Amino acid sequence: MKYLTQNLRTQSTRTADRLRPPAALVQRWIAAITIFAPAIATALAVALAIAGVARPSRFELGMTALLCLVTQLGITVGFHRFFTHRSFQTPSTVRLLLGIAGSMAAQGPLLFWVSEHREHHQRSDSAGDPHSPHLNGATALTRLRGLWHAHVGWMLDPWGRAWQSNARDIFGERLSLRISQFYFVWVAAGVLLPGMIAGAWYGSPKQAALGALWGGLVRIFLVHHVTWSVNSIGHMIGPRAFATQDQSRNNGFIALISCGEGWHNNHHAFPSSARHGLERWQWDLSYGVIWLLARAGLAHNLKLPSAGLVERSKSSKCVEVA
Repeated sequence: MKYLTQNLRTQSTRTADRLRPPAALVQRWIAAITIFAPAIATALAVALAIAGVARPSRFELGMTALLCLVTQLGITVGFHRFFTHRSFQTPSTVRLLLGIAGSMAAQGPLLFWVSEHREHHQRSDSAGDPHSPHLNGATALTRLRGLWHAHVGWMLDPWGRAWQSNARDIFGERLSLRISQFYFVWVAAGVLLPGMIAGAWYGSPKQAALGALWGGLVRIFLVHHVTWSVNSIGHMIGPRAFATQDQSRNNGFIALISCGEGWHNNHHAFPSSARHGLERWQWDLSYGVIWLLARAGLAHNLKLPSAGLVERSKSSKCVEVA
């Protein structure tokens, strides 16, 4: 009887294991929904607007633009320059707000984002880089395939466990870990809140739906592709001011729409710099926000390369300054 009971338990466990979806499959589904749901929603929103069935008001469009800016800065100032590279220090309240704003951009939990980006810097444009466009060959077709992979295809690859080594500080810091654990709550809030605001402003369920559609899903779609353009176009199109060990490029248009992230070659030369637009004429709104935080006493220990180091690095054969 004891043997029979143990055998039944073993069979039940094996059956449950077969029925339980592998973690990689679940992650792939999450990534697919993250990529395609905002894209489909954006196509629907544009189609409805063109057909005159449901056109967004100036209020919804203004809210969408504002939330694009807020969540883009959540990624650039928060996820990227603070959490990933520790380019400056800031109080816990500001860290929380930056973490929530970045999470609302729906680009993955903070733990995942930091880990993948650090992996990108460690292996940039070489084997193991999560989103290099240069690992598939040099023909027109393979370059196009590389562009697709760097822009969005990499999201569908199985997520590694690099966070165990790349993001120990995020995992070990209570506030950062909580931000990451509540990721889906922040994403949902980023979709529902603009709907609630529009609904309350107009007192109309239809406007509430339009607020969620435009301020939520369309906004996520736009911010996604701005950020992902840094991964793809930022490694293919534009000049190189520094001879880094990768193919990172400076692209003024990408810098304009990404709040300064498009000065990507500058960033790879000085990864921990709070400022990516190293020249006076190089637009960098994200650094402007960090500078304002510093002026208000809400940011300190800003990491900035000296003008002399920048000039010397331009003439160096190869540079990779931490």
